[in-house]
Amino acid sequence: MNNSVSSAARLLGAGLRALLVLTVICGVLYPLAVTGIAQAVFHGKADGSEVEDASGTVVGSSLIGQRYDLPKQDPHDADEAPRPDLKWFQPRPSAGLGTNSVNTRYSLVLSGATNKAADDQDLVNDVEEAKAAVVADNSTATHEIKPSDVPADAVTSSGSGLDPDISPAYAELQVPRVAERNGLPVARVAKLVADNTEGRTLGFMGEPRVNVLKLNIALRALTAEG
Repeated sequence: MNNSVSSAARLLGAGLRALLVLTVICGVLYPLAVTGIAQAVFHGKADGSEVEDASGTVVGSSLIGQRYDLPKQDPHDADEAPRPDLKWFQPRPSAGLGTNSVNTRYSLVLSGATNKAADDQDLVNDVEEAKAAVVADNSTATHEIKPSDVPADAVTSSGSGLDPDISPAYAELQVPRVAERNGLPVARVAKLVADNTEGRTLGFMGEPRVNVLKLNIALRALTAEG
């Protein structure tokens, strides 16, 4: 009987010691080591790829899209549809799976797509409405946008619903409207888009893209120049 109790006590003690050692190694030392290496080698990425404006204020992440809307007419109306502030370049539509109180400019809590098929009538209606809005918003007194000019990313959300980038075609489509709304020459705004267009990753992966947040920061700086 005594031998059984002693054996069980030894096994229990060994198990507790193993639990303590593994907790220290896996729960404390390893996370600290990984965090330290990340901060030392990839400081910006480890902190969330934060983007600062000209004043040094963090205005978002280069990895997560955000909207550029006018203030609500009624701040207490939760059902009021957001209206885009047309002096800024606009991102892709978002397809968030929830709302949050942290980044209210982009109603997202979870990354994800709508998972609607191409023949889903709701998706077809959403795309048609989005295309009509893009045509109406971006047509100016001197530049008419045709439905055939609207690229796919202007009317569809990304697979993640978080895409911070738009295609160069969508950015270029917005140039006349942004130039008119800000009182800038079209050529200067077009150059701004060209300067903020990134090529394929490693020269062959993905597609050329424009980060909307960085582009709008550059636009703010340009308008500040007068």
